[in-house]
Amino acid sequence: MERKVAIVADRIGWEERRLIDAAPALGLRAEWVNDESLCLGDPAPAALTGYDAVLIRSRSYTRGGLVATLAEATGVPVLNSAAAVHACENKLSLRSLLRAAGVPVPDFRLVLSRADFDKALAELPPPVVLKPVFGGMGRRVTLLRDADTAHSVYDHVEDLGHGFEQAGLVEPYLAGGSSLRCFVVGRELVSVAEFRSAGGDWRSNAAVGNRNRAVTPGPEVRKIIDAVLNELGEGVYGIDLFRTPGGHVVNEVNHAPAFRAVASVSEADIATAICQYVRELIA
Repeated sequence: MERKVAIVADRIGWEERRLIDAAPALGLRAEWVNDESLCLGDPAPAALTGYDAVLIRSRSYTRGGLVATLAEATGVPVLNSAAAVHACENKLSLRSLLRAAGVPVPDFRLVLSRADFDKALAELPPPVVLKPVFGGMGRRVTLLRDADTAHSVYDHVEDLGHGFEQAGLVEPYLAGGSSLRCFVVGRELVSVAEFRSAGGDWRSNAAVGNRNRAVTPGPEVRKIIDAVLNELGEGVYGIDLFRTPGGHVVNEVNHAPAFRAVASVSEADIATAICQYVRELIA
């Protein structure tokens, strides 16, 4: 019997098309549901009626957790869980959760004001990175190479209209211009790619363009991934690691990860792996 899956997202991107195409071979019918027109809250919302599972693919760093919370309340299986999505949407919450569990993360300071910022620079001297607590794809992530530049940049942060936008983290700049994207489905590490900065941009995010290659993860990486999943639970994640002299650290965990760049260098069929996991979840 064909089972219906709602792919909840703000738009249909490359990844969503691959998921929709891969679904029929596994007895699934995947449909895009616009996360801007759900109007959830009713115990039996019309927007989700008839679906056997909900796959959260919202690119917003606030919308996904809200949708997941109300979707779970209907009793339908939701990927990822609301608790996991909420943790991933908030870099501070995620860092605190992982650090408390002994998972290695970069050192950081929470910055909510100019006074916080000044203290952060005193404790973590430049070069440092300033990044928003809420956000992704490398946006508004700024490398501050010296104190003068740092204070000029913070002038712009203070001009942002909402405290939500002003909340940031200051962390040491981990030089090297590379990161590992570990793509997880369920508890399986299906693909790992190394992203390296390119085109003069110091960031290694796939969203800003990079060079990438497939790599074979060692025991240390697998141990870290297992530890992250112990805290967040099974699901579909893009876990980004930085290499440091003391070993790898978890930079962030993406709850609705893009996988085009990883798929381009991987032998794994990531879309099929996700659909297979959804099928097993609702079998």
